[in-house]
Amino acid sequence: MGRGSEVVSSTATKKLRPSRNDATVRTSVGGICVFSNLNTSPGCYTRSNAFSISRKTPTVRRSRLCSAAMWWRTLASWSVVECPLRNPNCSCLGVRWRSTRRSAIRSNSLAMWDSSVIGRWLVASRGFLPAFNLELGELLHDGHLFGLFEAMSAIEMMDPKMDAGMLCNRGSPKPLNFQHAVKAGKLKIDDLDPSELIGIIDATMACIVSWLEGHSLAQTVFTNLYLHQPHSIINKTLKAYCIAVYKLLDCIRDCINKAQVFEEEDFQPMGYGYRLGSNPQNGNSYDASLEVTEQKCIALLREQEEELNKKAKNADDEGIIWTGLASRIRFTRMFYQALLLITKRDSQSGADCVALLNGCSEMMKVIIRTASKGTQPEDNSDKPNPMGFEPMINQRLLPPTFPRYTRIKLRSEALQYFDELPNAHSYAKKDDEQRVNIFDLRARESTRDGRMARRQYQLELLEAAEAAEGVLYGPGIEDSIRQRACILSRSALQLLYLSPSPAAIASAAQAGSTARPNAQFLDILRDSVKTFVNPPALSLKVPAMGNPQTREYVDNFLTRCVRPFAVLLQVCGHNRARQRDKLALLLDEFAALQEEAESVDAVGPGPRACFGTWLLYHVLRVMIAYLLSGLELELYSVHEYHYIFWYLYEFLYGWLVSALGRAEGLAAEGARRLESNKKGGARKQKKRIRPYAREALMCQVMQNMCGGYYKALVAFKLQGKIRQPESEFDSEAVRYKHRFAPLSVLTPPQVHYHEYCEMTQPLQYENPVILYLGGCKHFQQARTLLETITTPDQEVSDLLKVAKTNFVVLKLLAGGHKRDSTVPPEFDFSTHRHFPIIKLV
Repeated sequence: MGRGSEVVSSTATKKLRPSRNDATVRTSVGGICVFSNLNTSPGCYTRSNAFSISRKTPTVRRSRLCSAAMWWRTLASWSVVECPLRNPNCSCLGVRWRSTRRSAIRSNSLAMWDSSVIGRWLVASRGFLPAFNLELGELLHDGHLFGLFEAMSAIEMMDPKMDAGMLCNRGSPKPLNFQHAVKAGKLKIDDLDPSELIGIIDATMACIVSWLEGHSLAQTVFTNLYLHQPHSIINKTLKAYCIAVYKLLDCIRDCINKAQVFEEEDFQPMGYGYRLGSNPQNGNSYDASLEVTEQKCIALLREQEEELNKKAKNADDEGIIWTGLASRIRFTRMFYQALLLITKRDSQSGADCVALLNGCSEMMKVIIRTASKGTQPEDNSDKPNPMGFEPMINQRLLPPTFPRYTRIKLRSEALQYFDELPNAHSYAKKDDEQRVNIFDLRARESTRDGRMARRQYQLELLEAAEAAEGVLYGPGIEDSIRQRACILSRSALQLLYLSPSPAAIASAAQAGSTARPNAQFLDILRDSVKTFVNPPALSLKVPAMGNPQTREYVDNFLTRCVRPFAVLLQVCGHNRARQRDKLALLLDEFAALQEEAESVDAVGPGPRACFGTWLLYHVLRVMIAYLLSGLELELYSVHEYHYIFWYLYEFLYGWLVSALGRAEGLAAEGARRLESNKKGGARKQKKRIRPYAREALMCQVMQNMCGGYYKALVAFKLQGKIRQPESEFDSEAVRYKHRFAPLSVLTPPQVHYHEYCEMTQPLQYENPVILYLGGCKHFQQARTLLETITTPDQEVSDLLKVAKTNFVVLKLLAGGHKRDSTVPPEFDFSTHRHFPIIKLV
């Protein structure tokens, strides 16, 4: 800025709240960032996060500039003033209170000012002098007033990416609203070509995807001017589609809010005054007579489908474009109906929902094929479609987070996004169909067929719950779907696997509610324990179960389990980074449950470790998921890999295999006990069923994979192929303690660092060739186990590829390949998110 220039806020201010976010401003001046924290002055006034800036004079870059942010106690105005100093070696920054509305420093030197004026200024430049020597990316840290939190929360004024007022009206005409655009002839509401309709619909779908990826609803979907007044549109097809979009947005938001598995970076539920469940007519006014019900909305879309299909049959050359338009209307209707069934969760809606989702998948194939038939966005334009969209129409409706410029998703990526959504939902719904209604089965439990169906239900129920936990633990949903799961897919999975959602059950349990949802989840937990270990305490034919004390202990224990297990299912729906944070907190609750499980086992009859084994199994799965998530999120350095894989190889997977074996033994003993209590003498010996055989096999595969990585990493370290941190800046004991800290409160107890050193000491003097050969054996064993699986899924195929490749690499290294090279190997996680392919560079 030039001398005497002024930057003034163009919007009103509000009183400063206690939030530190609202109290930090960052200004960039001459390449130097000067920070002012406004909390230091009581009673000061400031705007919230977003600033709208108008610059009155052109920018003039000078060699030495300093900035002073001024604010007033009584007048709602900002003023940032800059004074070029005569002596660059004596830079000064002055801040003072003013009683006038605007102030600017116009003098060339502080020496020219009146002494009485200078006496009221505070010299604060001494702390800013080191900023002149900062390199790009460095931050001047003040531990008391300004740290990393303030730096990340600050707004950089005059930066178009952070200052919402910079980009809005610079070199572009004022954005037109719906009425003005129609009057100006830039917005057609009738006589639209089918190519124009396809372009508008595809662009709207891209805006919906941008909203689902965490952007503001006002800055994405409602940049479509047609959605501002859908009842004013004359074209019936476009009118029906815009009304359906309102209903669809409301249904999506309802689904996500019910599941409660989103964070602020995932989704923004704010409606910004738009009536998503209804339809505005003129501006912000609302006419109740124009309300459209769900059934009427579906009827409007179905009517347009029939009209468009007739036009497609009668048109010769343009039949494909009418077919593409009809497919888009049908997809909208079917997707809206499927979401209604998911959110309302009718017990008879399973087959209908699957049929609708399958229809959506078929329609998406036609939509993708005809995407080129619609109008396309212009080059170097931020509008997703040439007509009907105005990116700056809602520039003042800012999100609660710091403003960022929103770029709408590309159409090809948005259509691919919608193509994957029905697949994820359909998978969950098909699994949901496998569950038999527990109450119907209990009504038939008096018959032999009813008891058999009840037993089958228990197994299917546990498998369904494990499939939900498979999002967290491992296989369960196809890996391709799991990696690209969006917030809507994750929320729908929560509602499909359990109704009400795990979030609602966890909230009710925390409040101490004994309502029906908790009782239903208690039945699920009871059946899970019974299927896993078949304890005598849950068998009605065991006399000890009639003991009131035993029944009370079991019921209290399962009641205590409701909230942790409901939260565990809810955690499955969060994004990967949030999952790791929440798992660390959840482990504390499981630690308390382990103590209570021991008390229940001590009171109950028969074997003493039934409830403890069941709980230990889930604890181990959570511990493994916590450590593996660090690999997926790239939280570990390469020189830390060895003790991560060592812990998994030596302890967690070994304990998990042992827990599964013990559970099979307890379940078999319980089955024999029931058989012996039956009347009629000896019965024919039934074939032993091992429901967890595949899971135990996969645990052995993972254990061998971790053992191979551990020995390979130790060999790399001995040969100097892994770069180590400087010893004076590093403490392996501190890093080890930090990585395994959440595991310290649980049973089995954490292995401490000194124990780790004692157990791994012999390998530190081992020949690297022997270690490479040991790693080869582990990968070969994993490969052998994987090849015994008769129906491999994508997870098995990926692990098989990783095991084969790593076996070859370690075999080459054991033979002396690149023995003298110190170039570190690469670990490629593209094939599998937890177990990388080792590449030699």
